[in-house]
Amino acid sequence: MRICSLLPSATEILFALGLGESVVGVTHECDFPPEAGKKPALIRPRVDPQAQPAELDRQVTELVSRGESIYSVDADLLSSLSPDLVVTQDLCHVCAASPDDLAAALARFDRRPKVLTLAPHSLADVWNDIRRVGEATQRRREAQGLAITLEQKVAAIDAKAARPTSRPCVLCLEWLEPFYVGGHWVPEMVAKAGGQDVLGRAGEPSFRVTAKEIAQTKADVIVVMPCGYNAARTVSEFDFAKLPESWRDLPAIRERRIFAVDANSYFSRPGPRLADGVALLAHLFHPDLFPIAVPTDSFRKL
Repeated sequence: MRICSLLPSATEILFALGLGESVVGVTHECDFPPEAGKKPALIRPRVDPQAQPAELDRQVTELVSRGESIYSVDADLLSSLSPDLVVTQDLCHVCAASPDDLAAALARFDRRPKVLTLAPHSLADVWNDIRRVGEATQRRREAQGLAITLEQKVAAIDAKAARPTSRPCVLCLEWLEPFYVGGHWVPEMVAKAGGQDVLGRAGEPSFRVTAKEIAQTKADVIVVMPCGYNAARTVSEFDFAKLPESWRDLPAIRERRIFAVDANSYFSRPGPRLADGVALLAHLFHPDLFPIAVPTDSFRKL
């Protein structure tokens, strides 16, 4: 089977199921595992990924307001790869290519490949998407085993995190300029790690908030997780950001419990490493109870 993956999380799932050799095309963002980055890139952004947050937000908003996609699909390359299966998503058209982006490219195919569209909103949806990928690729047993392992890992953290009598109030910032808070599976991850998300809504998209709304949260912990950024870039962007004066009374600011995390690996992508993201949050919230279980460069105290 020849497979093209149009989103990084699907690429991670495919490789985790032992299908790396079958993956013939990926996106410009597919960098895990490292060998995925050696595959031909089918997707390119029409914005500058290296731009400052405010400028990147402006570019995305401008394209979306005109009804234009922020990605381009290399139709010629896709056609030449002759895939049997294309995995895409219909959850966030800012995060990855959607079925609409793919439609024109597929129009030139005499024999269209099967298209599997993923749209997870929760951890359970992500684990079930692993099973769906397994069904579509004849890797049912491997997919079921992986999904169960991830479910059990998160369940064990959830049970252990229930022991402390207090749960910190947590603010998850998915973007810095303007401010956005994490949605979909992120508030659920916070809860299973022993925290309470003060603004995010489980199962719903991320949304924009004001500095005043943040100042009123009484957040004990702030986790800075800009979508698509690793920990190093998050630290760099945060260093340029000016925190509003209204935040100075937040417990998280007073006690310096602000953390930059590798969102790209553990929070933004709905794939297997979300389980590691729960483990990372548990360590940040309850360090005495949870030794660090992910690479130390996955987070930085700010």
